[in-house]
Amino acid sequence: MMTTPPLKPRRPYLLRAMHEWINDNAHTPHLVVDATVQGVEVPRQYVQDGKIILNVSYAATHGLVLGDEYVRFRARFGTATHDVAVPIAAVLGIYARETGQGMIFSEADAPPPPAGAGQGPSQGADNAPPAEPRRGRPTLKVVK
Repeated sequence: MMTTPPLKPRRPYLLRAMHEWINDNAHTPHLVVDATVQGVEVPRQYVQDGKIILNVSYAATHGLVLGDEYVRFRARFGTATHDVAVPIAAVLGIYARETGQGMIFSEADAPPPPAGAGQGPSQGADNAPPAEPRRGRPTLKVVK
């Protein structure tokens, strides 16, 4: 009997598709991240209730990579530039700042944490524009 290889996790593909859709509609994509997941590298002073909202627009990031295992970029938080690395498993959702429309990811979409979480190199370059400040709790809507 022939066995089929396991399916790849959906979350990285859904994340990239929603990011593209939000950008194509001239809106600003924001990620909701569980900052308590091992391997999340974000400025801790911006974490609230174990979560952080990240502006992942091309204007607010430098070197943005929406990979299969990590989201990586460099951005300014206040006056300091930080390298950000977020395992895909820590991404809880993505939404457009202007409309609140986006997608909340289910546990079924979560990939396993990458091997060596927390030791991946961060990517980026200098002179990144500032990231958007947190503006209250986002409202997410399921896009059908």
